[in-house]
Amino acid sequence: MNGLAGMEKFSHLEDKIYLTIEFAKKMREEKEKLESEMKTLRHEISTLLNEKSRLEEKVEDLMSERDAIQLKIEAMLDAITVIEPEVSEVLQS
Repeated sequence: MNGLAGMEKFSHLEDKIYLTIEFAKKMREEKEKLESEMKTLRHEISTLLNEKSRLEEKVEDLMSERDAIQLKIEAMLDAITVIEPEVSEVLQS
């Protein structure tokens, strides 16, 4: 009888060892999967940061261009204001 109880305990211990091994394999696979996902996400972040920088530069360029156009328009409006009295005089003649 003692032999059977000992074998049952040994079998139970063996089952626990195999379950632990399977758990360790599963954890290793999950770790590798997460590391791969993390690598992918880091690459995506890097790409997005580069794109963000590019877009910030583009916005700065567009804002500079807008300011230059605004100055030109203001200069044209000032020129029209100067010419307008002359146009009025020509029309009155």
